[in-house]
Amino acid sequence: MTLALGVVMDPIASIKIYKDSTFAMLLEGQRRGYQLWYMEMNDLTLQAGRCVARMRPLTVEDDAAGWFTLGEQVSRPLDELDAVLMRKDPPFDMEYVYSTYLLEQAEARGCLVVNKPSALRNANEKLFTAWFSDVCPPTLVSREHRDFDAFVAQHKDVIVKPLHGMGGASIFRIKSDDANKNVIIETLTRHGTGYAMAQRFIPEISQGDKRILVVDGEAVPYALARVPSVGENRGNLAAGGSGHGIALSDGDRKIVAAVAPRLKEEGILFAGLDVIGDYLTEVNVTSPTCIRELDAQFGLNISGSLMDAIERRVAG
Repeated sequence: MTLALGVVMDPIASIKIYKDSTFAMLLEGQRRGYQLWYMEMNDLTLQAGRCVARMRPLTVEDDAAGWFTLGEQVSRPLDELDAVLMRKDPPFDMEYVYSTYLLEQAEARGCLVVNKPSALRNANEKLFTAWFSDVCPPTLVSREHRDFDAFVAQHKDVIVKPLHGMGGASIFRIKSDDANKNVIIETLTRHGTGYAMAQRFIPEISQGDKRILVVDGEAVPYALARVPSVGENRGNLAAGGSGHGIALSDGDRKIVAAVAPRLKEEGILFAGLDVIGDYLTEVNVTSPTCIRELDAQFGLNISGSLMDAIERRVAG
């Protein structure tokens, strides 16, 4: 099947192709003969109730010396494309939310948007875990300093983080005797004016923060365990962690079984579950990564599975 496939992403000139999952998707789409169209978020407009985008034809090459070529820009309704990948990285701010409303207009006219715009709004990557509390560590979301005090006093060793970040940004570990406890809580809650999350610290982070990719409700059989560097609590690759592939455990599969049906229900074709030990900590739906690492280590074609799912949706 030949598709017109658009992508909304961060500037393609700045990506690192050896680890960029969006780039892996584009390579697979081009291999299948798709027409690729490149956009950034500021290229989306709403005109007379229709999402119109400034877009450029795109070709890609798996070559770090020169990995993309863009053609002449055109302006056309987004719903003239068969499918669009929404791959803009967080922060998930109001500008991102506004873009989902624009994308929803294209979706209403028959364009498949991956992931579904309403799901991008509904499935906050931290808060969406609340639907699966049976497989999550003890968790608190609050703006109140006293709530965090009580949580730290109860669990002794906790992780606190903002609700909108990515890549391990602004994640802190607090112990009950930490002299910086108060200032960390004040900073993350902006002195009680913003919500933040706390989770009980999971010692198994030393074995890696596992990223499990789920494509159309089915888990890739291997996870990327992102192991923190010495002296770090964060396994995120962006925070200096190192990644190695491992087969899914029975505990991992239990978590996938709990989460995957809801992902399908919400229209989330591609998600990344973050698992430490046997606990789900986040559900990533905006621009999950780790395709290239898992493909390279296990000879997979995860993007191929995603494009198969997209083709099924478009044909259906």
